[in-house]
Amino acid sequence: MPTNRELMLAGEPYADSDPELVGMRKACQRLLDRFNATAADDDHHRAAILRELLGDIGGDSWIMPRFQCDYGTHITIGTNSFLNYDAILLDCAPISIGDDCSIGPRVQLLTALHPMDDHRARRARWESAAPIVIGDNVWFGGGVIVCPGVTVGRNTVVGAGSVVTRDLPDHVFAAGNPARVIRTLPAEPTR
Repeated sequence: MPTNRELMLAGEPYADSDPELVGMRKACQRLLDRFNATAADDDHHRAAILRELLGDIGGDSWIMPRFQCDYGTHITIGTNSFLNYDAILLDCAPISIGDDCSIGPRVQLLTALHPMDDHRARRARWESAAPIVIGDNVWFGGGVIVCPGVTVGRNTVVGAGSVVTRDLPDHVFAAGNPARVIRTLPAEPTR
């Protein structure tokens, strides 16, 4: 029989009150407490904590405090990417952020899903999760929310305050609630 952690990562219903998951979240919170309490000029210490906390973080990438996540280990960030103040990444499923991304303040990447039709399962705190994938060179304005299971294509820009409920293709500007494609952006120059 699979563990609740295995069920969670497979996108199947799981009990978030499982002692293993609770223990993992508490360990994550202890690291986040340390990260969020670092001095403004202690970049070396912050980087060391992020390497311990996250599944992977590329060179020249950084996160500003206050940062929040559930587990940390299910988050990967490419090179030269930036997450501004108050980022919330609920990583019950994997969250992948590509290279050269700029994530505005108070952005939320939310992988958790809760049962809508089964009131008993919701009361019992059953949930599931779906991964989020952010392509290379994506820019999110402040307050963007990305919902479970969404993929945002490379070189895409999402306007401030938008709620991304569906996949977005490469090379577009999208905005609104729900976010919709406003226009196409130029493709990457060939070299």
